Amino acid sequence: MALSAPSVFALADIIETPSRPTLLAAEHLLNDADRAGERIVAAGERGHIIFSEDEGKTWVQGQVPVSVTLNGIDFGTDTHGWAVGHSGVILHSGDAGKSWELQLTGIEAAELSIESLQEQIEEMEQEIEDAPEEEKADLEWALDDLFFAMENMESDLDIGPVNPLLDVWFEDENHGFVVGAYGMFLRTTDGGETWQDWSPRIDNPDGYHLNGISRITGGALVIVGEAGQIYVSVDGGESWEKRESPYEGSLFGAIGTGQVNEVLAFGLRGNMFLSTDLGKNWKVVPNEAGATLNNGVVADDGRITLVGNGGTVLMSTNGGESFRPYSRDDREGVMDVVPLSGTNLLIVGEGGAKFTDARGKSLQ
Repeated sequence: MALSAPSVFALADIIETPSRPTLLAAEHLLNDADRAGERIVAAGERGHIIFSEDEGKTWVQGQVPVSVTLNGIDFGTDTHGWAVGHSGVILHSGDAGKSWELQLTGIEAAELSIESLQEQIEEMEQEIEDAPEEEKADLEWALDDLFFAMENMESDLDIGPVNPLLDVWFEDENHGFVVGAYGMFLRTTDGGETWQDWSPRIDNPDGYHLNGISRITGGALVIVGEAGQIYVSVDGGESWEKRESPYEGSLFGAIGTGQVNEVLAFGLRGNMFLSTDLGKNWKVVPNEAGATLNNGVVADDGRITLVGNGGTVLMSTNGGESFRPYSRDDREGVMDVVPLSGTNLLIVGEGGAKFTDARGKSLQ
């Protein structure tokens, strides 16, 4: 069903309206966090991006040109970072999170996808013309799928920038990727000055949501998503291989364990899977908690922490083979975690930014 005109105007408005300053930004929903040198930077609802130079004790709100919910944040260097969110926005900071500029919106992302689909249609039409007669029928079915995808993209343009970007990863100040809903997958090699539609590089004909992208120990990149989608790249993202998934439900994240080529994937209902060979084989990691897991991190000492809904905090000291589950008393959903000194953690989520120990107990 098409959105009404006021809804379209509202979408445009929050892209064009700067995030409002508030003393409560650190107490509102925060979806992701990352380190920018000595700073910790977190992003969340209403375009809020906050940063701390004292390990999360105090926070300063950054200057952000949009008011949309932000889902992911990543720093390729100590100063250059990117944040992504609803309405297909991509933001860039060159001063470690203090100020941000808008690099891309969902309208521009859709235009990139349409341009890419047009190229694929032209290539497919030529392939059909050159193909043996017995192969033409299958190729024509594929061509119909491309036309259908094109029609959907053109409909999105009529509605407005509605599809969210869900995660971002940058190698340095130039090379990075963003992933999002309905198979959105973009790459830049110039720090976001220009973007390319990278979705044709992965085998995702149904346009499943791509929920997370990360690099694991050894250098491989991993994307996970809806319906158990798992993709691995060993050449910096130039090419991607689809892995046979151990799970048909949504996966929301994948991290390394600190060991080369090991991947820990996790998601809906607390399902966790460990691979020691870049996703070619998987084994189930038991999880008594059963709550959906949203994100995770490996500390310098090898501790692995996963966080999720209902205040879930899981800790592993054996490389992800097993986890000790804890539930925070507040039961608020936790979206991401940053290791601090000792075994302490900074968590971000429904209750904003909070300190906790390894057992999920509040230190505030």
